[in-house]
Amino acid sequence: MLDTRDHRAGVNVRRSPAPGGSGSRESQSPRRTKNDSKTAASLEEFLHATRFDSNDPAALGDVLHALIGRGYDRAPLLPLPGHGQTLIRWRALAAVAACDLGLVKLFEGHTDALAILAELHGPTPPAASRWAVWAAEPPDARVQAIRIGIRNDDGQVQLAGTKAWCSGARSVSHALVTAWLDGEPVLVAVAMDDPSISIDTSKWQAVGMQATASADVSFDRTPAVLVGAAHAYVGRPGFWHGGAGIAACWYGAAAQIGRSLRDACAQRADPHRLAHLGAVEVALQAAAAVLRETAAFIDANPLVDAQREATRARLVVEEAATTVMHHATRALGAGPLCRDARFARALADLPVFLRQSHAERDLASLGEMLVSAGGDGVSLNGGAPWTL
Repeated sequence: MLDTRDHRAGVNVRRSPAPGGSGSRESQSPRRTKNDSKTAASLEEFLHATRFDSNDPAALGDVLHALIGRGYDRAPLLPLPGHGQTLIRWRALAAVAACDLGLVKLFEGHTDALAILAELHGPTPPAASRWAVWAAEPPDARVQAIRIGIRNDDGQVQLAGTKAWCSGARSVSHALVTAWLDGEPVLVAVAMDDPSISIDTSKWQAVGMQATASADVSFDRTPAVLVGAAHAYVGRPGFWHGGAGIAACWYGAAAQIGRSLRDACAQRADPHRLAHLGAVEVALQAAAAVLRETAAFIDANPLVDAQREATRARLVVEEAATTVMHHATRALGAGPLCRDARFARALADLPVFLRQSHAERDLASLGEMLVSAGGDGVSLNGGAPWTL
């Protein structure tokens, strides 16, 4: 059962600096301490040593459980975003993504849920619980929240309806679900072991990201707890912090594909391969620079709306990842796509994961934000747009 008391420090919260504050020197330029490096190395060693079937949803759930059991889902390895160490958080997400994109899809969702619960002072996650965030809102799959009784001071509601695109539905113990209450959007926490819940994965026909087993989850007067007020999920500053964190996952997978090309060039180099490797280097270094600056902006301005910065970072990394896939496959040919399971899996998974971006719609949104700022909006470096 969920503990519905207000435990404001229940998910290792550290208070954000005051609005407009620049934060500490460490928040502007996160640096790895010896302990941070040891923890990151421990995660990478765990991922390197762990063997699992990337096509098996149950196996993916088992590895997620193991990551949580070892505390890799929390500080110091995974600090909350906007608390001075966002880049350290993103490095951990990138490391899991480099291992397996299906795994990071579940892991990122779980860690995003913990960050949301902390930011909105939601219920304390039970020990060893595994969370998801399901916020897709197609018009034909909306969930209704129903008040229980006349008074509803404790935030208890019931859910009715079907939620689509629920990644890892059979692997998680709890979920944060967007729903509608009295015509307004709300966020609720629900325990997935309730018998009123049914899970249908029959529509999931994906080849890439297959093991995430995205499902339609149906609720039949399922008990749930409100998390925050109406509109709080999208209106909080952390919404865009989490959105930018997705780009770190894309980056981690693209960097791993790039490493495969680099390793192949070390074994046998020719001018064509080296040219492709050079293009990959340019794309990845540019994307890494934008991610670092975006993390620094978030940490220095934790209460500022970071939609523009997050959208820019996502689009830059999406373009870089697309470039890496293009050059790696042209340089290496069909061989690793047919005989290297990890390489082939990444090349199947990454295009599907990238489609969490809305492509030209996001580009148009970024352009609109730039025009709305009138050329005088705050940029990553604090000056006018495109100032070096």
